[in-house]
Amino acid sequence: MLRVSDLEQSIDFYTQVLGMSVLERTENTQYRYTLVFVGYPQADGSPHNNAIELTYNWDTHQYDLGNGFGHIALGVDDINATCGRIKALEGNITREPGPVKGGTTQIAFITDLDGYQIELIETQH
Repeated sequence: MLRVSDLEQSIDFYTQVLGMSVLERTENTQYRYTLVFVGYPQADGSPHNNAIELTYNWDTHQYDLGNGFGHIALGVDDINATCGRIKALEGNITREPGPVKGGTTQIAFITDLDGYQIELIETQH
């Protein structure tokens, strides 16, 4: 779960830049928050077990990221093509594609609009 400061901008980032879909959206008017689950839909229509929960607390407009959170990691088929698409959409790539230190797996890092780090890991060679 990620707490976000601007829900619509965050939805745009995860759906347009990362190619996810909105899988579920619920609002709780009593406690003044909205939950939006974004992810990659399962081909067979099964529940979204690989989703990110975006939490928007209506009365909070800024968060501290803290030092306990590291990053989200997402597998991608072609890291160079993915980063090229992200750049074309003006996404913030903070580490260009390249091998992980001490290994051969190709990774890159991007940052979302709230400052959360997302590691992209190439899953095919």
